[in-house]
Amino acid sequence: MDEKGYTQDGTVNLRRQPVLSSKTGKWRACAFLVAYEAFERMAFYAVASNLVVYLTKELREDNVASVRNVNNWSGAVWMTPILGAYIADSYLGRFWTFTLSSIIYVLGMVQLTLAVSVKFLKPTCINGVCNKATTSQIAFFYSSLYIIAIGAGGTKTNISTFGADQFDDFDPDEKRLKVSFFNWWMFSSFFGALVATLCLLYIQENLGWGLGYGIPTGGLILSLVIFYIGTPMYRHKMRKTNISPATDFFHVVRAAIANRRCELPRDSSELHELDLQHYVENGKRQVYHTPNFRFLDKGALKEDKVSNSKRPPCTITQVEEVKLVLGMGMIWVVTLIPSTIWAQINTLFVKQGTTLDRRIGSSFQIPAASLGGFVTLSMLISVPMYDRYFVPLMRKRTKNPRGITLLQRLGTGFAIQIVAITIACLVEVRRMKCIKSHDVLDPDDVIPMTIFWLLPQYILLGVADVFNAIGLLEFFYDQSPEDMQSLGTTFFTSGIGVGNFLNSLLVTTVDKVTSRGGNKSWIGKNLNESHLDYYYGFLMLISILNFGAFLWASNKYVYKRELNVEANHQSLEIECKPLEVVPLGLQV
Repeated sequence: MDEKGYTQDGTVNLRRQPVLSSKTGKWRACAFLVAYEAFERMAFYAVASNLVVYLTKELREDNVASVRNVNNWSGAVWMTPILGAYIADSYLGRFWTFTLSSIIYVLGMVQLTLAVSVKFLKPTCINGVCNKATTSQIAFFYSSLYIIAIGAGGTKTNISTFGADQFDDFDPDEKRLKVSFFNWWMFSSFFGALVATLCLLYIQENLGWGLGYGIPTGGLILSLVIFYIGTPMYRHKMRKTNISPATDFFHVVRAAIANRRCELPRDSSELHELDLQHYVENGKRQVYHTPNFRFLDKGALKEDKVSNSKRPPCTITQVEEVKLVLGMGMIWVVTLIPSTIWAQINTLFVKQGTTLDRRIGSSFQIPAASLGGFVTLSMLISVPMYDRYFVPLMRKRTKNPRGITLLQRLGTGFAIQIVAITIACLVEVRRMKCIKSHDVLDPDDVIPMTIFWLLPQYILLGVADVFNAIGLLEFFYDQSPEDMQSLGTTFFTSGIGVGNFLNSLLVTTVDKVTSRGGNKSWIGKNLNESHLDYYYGFLMLISILNFGAFLWASNKYVYKRELNVEANHQSLEIECKPLEVVPLGLQV
């Protein structure tokens, strides 16, 4: 801590004045953010978890169309944060981008509630059978969904990174607290999702969709009130430069291409870099040179090494920040298949569950989508166990503050996912045998097999998410260049988004290919005559191949190494983040 008690990372309040460490940030501020996240996740999963059921029962869409539309919407929800993060990092900052986007989010939820509540805005239903929705009803319903997607674009990445900003990386005590932040952040997210899947889904199917969507809409509005109560305690990171991060990125690439015929010096110290004092005065972090993507080093060639140069050379730090983005992109690619596996939870797993016996006791019937609550429940149980027991145990063995490295954490989650989709395939084989033995053909007939056979695949995916979802969020935040941390977190959200689009493409393609020549589709209108077991087997195969690609990418990845510089009177305190080594095929 410095003498005046101000934060050392340059954070300020909304008036752009330095803030006292003792009165702002840390968990005191994050408590308000965590409360918001729980309510927001409750609203999101109230929509996402049961959307495929609403589309098939209320809007009368077939299985392939409903799965495709759910995936397309989910993909949009997870892709729009790219725009939200860019606006935050380049123009408005995280707080004001979040504020604008949250208003759009609430408007979308209000419109969706109206779409399922107001008589002339929804299809008419007689004895539980709904007429086909009109074009205007469909347009109103889907426009509300995509307004939510736009609002989510500015809230998803910015609220989590804004929470991480509440911890001062230059303060050792706060840096230790930050290690647990993402675990407990996701814990609150899981709690909100659990309430949605266990309570709101039942309300939707038994008490009405209007009430089922109205409650989370009210909760979302309440969460914003809670969020703004904490405003005096928040810390805000100011941009260190007026240049857009994207401008720096393309400047490095352009310089490297322009100097492509020049030779690189053997010693990286001969490349262009500013004095350490420059970074001290500007409150920035100098990034060490790394040996990967060597071609980009040509962007940092000094002027005497380049002929006819019209632009000043890039610094090593600028080049290394571009390398970080490319390295994260390499890891991002191998997260797409795991995101496709995750997409099954709100689509085919739900449709699979609707064909099974959902009774508890003689009369109570649970919604098929409510089994998603066991994904959340397994997360809620696993996160404290991971944070309180697994991390300290592994920390003693590895001496790593995180217990295991970020990529080891991801690899563990991906491996558990493979086990989960394998079990899903085996359960589907049993379901098909049960269909044959009881001669069940009609799509509305209930198969005499309890829905709780699906529990293992849900639970394992929940445990896997403790490793890969939280791990991915922390990885992309931690490894992002300093001025691109909101945009860096969009690697996490966009991976989920592309995974949903990829699942939509796979479902559509598999349906068309397998139904050729009059054959029965693997994912037909009647799941009792389809072959989901074949589709799950296909997903298992590509997951195993993707895991091999992940092992290769993790061995190639080089972690960020930077200098945390603090000016303290006339001395400089330099913290080095060393490269870590590679055991068991995973980069540490």
